Amino acid sequence: MEKKTLAIVGCGGLASIVVQALDKGLLPDFQIIGTYSRTFNKAEVFSNHINNIDRGYTCTACHSLEELLMLKPDYLIEASSPDSLKELALPTLKNGTSIVTISIGGLANADFYEEVKKTASEHGTRVHIASGAVGGFDVLRTVSLMEESEVTFESTKSPRAMRNSPVYNPIIETQEHTSFKGTAVEAIALFPRQVNVSVAAALASTGPENVKVSIKTTPEFVGDNHRIEIKSQEIHAVLNIYSQTAKIAGWSIVNTLRNITSPIAF
Repeated sequence: MEKKTLAIVGCGGLASIVVQALDKGLLPDFQIIGTYSRTFNKAEVFSNHINNIDRGYTCTACHSLEELLMLKPDYLIEASSPDSLKELALPTLKNGTSIVTISIGGLANADFYEEVKKTASEHGTRVHIASGAVGGFDVLRTVSLMEESEVTFESTKSPRAMRNSPVYNPIIETQEHTSFKGTAVEAIALFPRQVNVSVAAALASTGPENVKVSIKTTPEFVGDNHRIEIKSQEIHAVLNIYSQTAKIAGWSIVNTLRNITSPIAF
């Protein structure tokens, strides 16, 4: 099989997990040929690491998205932010490059979501939504197709996660407190980096405008706990996932890439 080429946007900790997986031989069907970050030095660190080993190809650190897309990668890994996804999605898909993203919040706007779908269809490309810190997309999609359903998404976080947000209340430092209740659309508008997973669950089920999201803060809590519940006439499913760090999001990108080329897909 001819190897697929990858480009990375957002050269932080999550993207570094993809490089680690490449080093460990967990992505044998891929080559990373380009990197781009708002800070060029970060992109260069990634490319230098890849080029320090003779892999039979080279990786280029790029100064712009346009330069990166000129490399004509098969897939672009977006590990930056919802705003970044909004900027790169359409030009990337028009370039003939598919996207693997964890910044699903960028797709919460219904009009933009439809434009992305239309552009991908017209150019023979796809957007692969990595599961990030959650999962169960197969169940959510199946039940939503089967019959009318209701979905709720509850997150428990540390006070630190809310300290620079518009809903910060000093009470969260000393006692458990519900900091937010609303839809997934409203949640991602207030917390662009905190609730991408709720938008992912919403897109996989009843839509960001319908999924009810609540965020609870608990003093001394470490990590994130997400509880997704879907109810229909015949089905009731609950998914609870606790993650101490964000590493699972990076590994979900690796899993998505492996699934793309695997002869057996889960």
